Amino acid sequence: MLDRPRRVRHNRDGIAVNAPFRLCAVVPTYDNPRTVRGVVERLRAHLDDVIVVDDGSGPDGRAACAALAADGLAIVHHRAQNGGKGRAVKTGFAEAAARGFTHAFQVDADGQHDLACLPDFLAAARAQPTALVLGYPVYDATAPRTRTTARKVTKFWVDVETGKGTITDALIGCRVYPVAAALASGTRGDRMDFDVEIAVRLARSGVPVVNLPVRVRYLSADEGGISHFRPVRDIVALSWMHSRICTGISVRWVLRRLGVAR
Repeated sequence: MLDRPRRVRHNRDGIAVNAPFRLCAVVPTYDNPRTVRGVVERLRAHLDDVIVVDDGSGPDGRAACAALAADGLAIVHHRAQNGGKGRAVKTGFAEAAARGFTHAFQVDADGQHDLACLPDFLAAARAQPTALVLGYPVYDATAPRTRTTARKVTKFWVDVETGKGTITDALIGCRVYPVAAALASGTRGDRMDFDVEIAVRLARSGVPVVNLPVRVRYLSADEGGISHFRPVRDIVALSWMHSRICTGISVRWVLRRLGVAR
């Protein structure tokens, strides 16, 4: 049942251990009143359990999420204040772990991602349960140039950090996480930098990566499309995140060369 967590054994970090493969969806949302229900309904065609994290939405967004809970379509967690997409997804991971789920299919609430990809993503996760299954976008003509340009820059740095070809795209919000590995990743980013940082950290920690295509269409304002991407703020955050990761890689390399660390 949606509202009844199963009893499972947890380790000292609160992560479910020795649990069978159990997958839910995690949907972070911030002011997506016109699209979040459609996303949840499409997910429910394939999954019984959907966790929606309302990241401090305004009245309309909050009401849309509350209606999902009232209709039995989703477990809804309301955050009192907006903390950013990354913070909302981390909240979703914690909720999933507490309820005994081992894997989470995370997708954004803006309706951009074609969820016809879902069966392929779930099959990949079941076939390789230790893996991070990442979507990479197949764009149509609606893709803004700022987004495609930001992706090219991020792709360069992600290849430096993880090895060329390991991650096809680190920005897209459509992926399957092994929940325990995600919670243990130590990801610090709370906003748009979260998606990139957690993918890089998991890949560098030895988590296998599976890359699968997903069609992406940017919705117009008339369709309820809302973008929370802020080019200056988010590119600065991404640059700082890459600086931290690359500095850490360089320091560890020097320490290994000096025989101080393995």
